[in-house]
Amino acid sequence: MAKAYANIAFTPAVRAMQARHGSADIYARMLSDASQEGDQLTEREAAFLRARDGIFQATVSETGWPYVQFRGGAPGFLNVIDPQTVAYADYRGNKQYISTGNLQNNDRVSILAIDFARRRRLKLLGHARIAVDPTVIAYLNPPDGPKADRAIVIRVAAFDWNCPQHIPVRRTDAEHGNEIDRLRARITELEKMRCASV
Repeated sequence: MAKAYANIAFTPAVRAMQARHGSADIYARMLSDASQEGDQLTEREAAFLRARDGIFQATVSETGWPYVQFRGGAPGFLNVIDPQTVAYADYRGNKQYISTGNLQNNDRVSILAIDFARRRRLKLLGHARIAVDPTVIAYLNPPDGPKADRAIVIRVAAFDWNCPQHIPVRRTDAEHGNEIDRLRARITELEKMRCASV
């Protein structure tokens, strides 16, 4: 775990639980000056984030309740602007506006980006702002995709790569070589053959 992430995540209550369950000494190293900083994204993190077609995002309401939501789009909908800034195209959903409403009051956000096929997971903590500037939206929104209503720009406070333990292996149809499309085409072909023989 990177130092910046540990500095935020390892609150006194968390440190007390680590001490109680025997992991305090292991995680104390994460808080030392020898630990990686973990607040500047490298090309490794940038490539991983750009390849995602979805992320899980957590925000907090003014009443203190967490809210986790899936945000998705074509790979590249989430982009790395600089080593401490990521942004994504925010597409119209069901118009509940829970995440965007939460961000009006509390700009803290947590992102979980997962590559299920390769069992890799990247966590980000940061401060988000809502951008409606058409130039920013156009930069994040591919011309052949749906129109984004806004962009969410996140100043990264910390990131950390998570261990692959307990991540199930799942693959999209594209990662399976578009097998679902091939099977649908075959079903259509067989149905036509059946109808022709009747």
